[in-house]
Amino acid sequence: MVKAIWNGTIIAESDNTIELEGNQYFPEESLKKEFLEESDTTSTCPWKGHAKYYNVKVGDSMNKDAAWYYPAPNEAAKEIKGHVAFWKGVDIE
Repeated sequence: MVKAIWNGTIIAESDNTIELEGNQYFPEESLKKEFLEESDTTSTCPWKGHAKYYNVKVGDSMNKDAAWYYPAPNEAAKEIKGHVAFWKGVDIE
């Protein structure tokens, strides 16, 4: 079981993550959505496509743009559609 943990709280856990470029992408159904809020931040990867972000919020603490996903990834990255990855201090165990 792979877990994403921030501030001592499990925010996602799954046996079905996808590893891509050293990141674990968690299926959407494994996310604890109460700890995620949509961000206005976006970015573009030349081969994966257009990314959107979530802020991770646990208690009164917020980690801005600590999770990202590709709502409509390019064909080369289609396997990560419906998956979310973490960074910015979110521990992956």
